[in-house]
Amino acid sequence: MSIILHHLEYSRSTRIIWLLEEMKVDYEMVRHARNPETFRSPEELAAVHPLAKAPTVIVDGVTMVESGAIIEYLIERFGDGGFAPAPDSPDRARYLEWMHFAEGTMGMPVILTALAPRFGGLGEALTPFITAEVTKLLGFANDALAGREFLVGDSLTGADINLCYLLEVATAAQLMSAYPELQRYLATMQARPAYEKSLELGGPIIFRPAA
Repeated sequence: MSIILHHLEYSRSTRIIWLLEEMKVDYEMVRHARNPETFRSPEELAAVHPLAKAPTVIVDGVTMVESGAIIEYLIERFGDGGFAPAPDSPDRARYLEWMHFAEGTMGMPVILTALAPRFGGLGEALTPFITAEVTKLLGFANDALAGREFLVGDSLTGADINLCYLLEVATAAQLMSAYPELQRYLATMQARPAYEKSLELGGPIIFRPAA
């Protein structure tokens, strides 16, 4: 068994470090720095996969991108029955829904909002639509987590790992003040030893320029 993780600083690939540390499996990590002028990934990562995206993993010689797919695959291969409800579990549908919600529905509006100040805003036409979407999505997740420690069941799953990156982005963009359940939930996730280890190994998730 061989797992090589290509990790790009300030990126979704911290999710995969976190998962691998939670699963306690051996892996090799290759760390990449962003181009200081463009903030894009380096040419070395493009040599691993033509999209030059992180995370990129190579599992037993098979190269993959897309963090949600990687999370599902690693759990299937190395999760030892944990980190996801069984296919016949009543929680399976909810798990898959939340797993894909993070990037399929929440990702674009939240990330666009976070990036907007770098590019002079979203514009008069787009701003009301995106703002309303972000409010709806964060409110939905906040309500779903009321009184819950995890998104699904009573233990950590890949869905939690996939969602938390977007909540980190939302926090950095100052979008979380109205959502106490999300704040509580994220703080609980951040206190996990494997999460702390992922930051130790991979660096901060969010880039914050020096004041």
